[in-house]
Amino acid sequence: MPTFRSSDAQLFYEVGGEGPTVVLLHPFPLNHDFWKPVAARLSTRYRLLLPDLRAHGDSDAGEGPATMQKLAADLALLCREERIGKAIFAGVSIGGYLLFEFWRQYREQVSALVLANTRAAAETPEGRANRLAGADKVLREGTAGFIAEMLPKLMSPVTLSNRPDIVESARGMMQRMSPQDIAAVQQGIAARPDSIPTLKTISVPTLIVTGEDDSIPRSDFELMRQHIAGSRLHVIARAGHYAALEQPEEFAVLLRGFLDALPH
Repeated sequence: MPTFRSSDAQLFYEVGGEGPTVVLLHPFPLNHDFWKPVAARLSTRYRLLLPDLRAHGDSDAGEGPATMQKLAADLALLCREERIGKAIFAGVSIGGYLLFEFWRQYREQVSALVLANTRAAAETPEGRANRLAGADKVLREGTAGFIAEMLPKLMSPVTLSNRPDIVESARGMMQRMSPQDIAAVQQGIAARPDSIPTLKTISVPTLIVTGEDDSIPRSDFELMRQHIAGSRLHVIARAGHYAALEQPEEFAVLLRGFLDALPH
């Protein structure tokens, strides 16, 4: 995997395919392998960049919390490293959080957005407290309990019952993160800014995706659809918060249709 340096962290990514550039940003606490089933269906027509976000996969955490500002700066450096003027960006969960920050700072580099299984609102005080408590707990007790508690919340009951291979794939990615990595990301997500005011400024083609069993309420996705002009919302059946991993064929068809319809 190619690497680049961003401030205090060495970051890894994969690149493949040919055509217009699409950057695929994975959710917490997984890594770029999350996108492999979807990427295989896109690489015949698109050039794909799959980074391991700071503190995930093979990428360093650096010092302190992995804030959305740091992640957006990392992404800007990746674009510079790969000499990308403009690209299409797709983000799942934390990948979406960082794209709101990226849009605020580097919108001239964005030609279209896919916001999947994510939300624009900042954490509630309760949510922030829970994340910070979770960060402390994982530092004290290790990652096993955190992973065991988190996995069932992230996938559809259909996936949990019928697709142990997908559940184990996610577990394997999670197990690559250290307690320090998980804590840094939890602290960064807890501090993320409110991006609801940003929604009305988004002026590029935007696809919003959720799973019917997503842990994020449907109203959060309707809010994004209502505030981002011209955006459309698609709900994937038999999928939870990791829709692209749980239903990669449907997600890929949806994403490919959106990408193919863009002016290139």
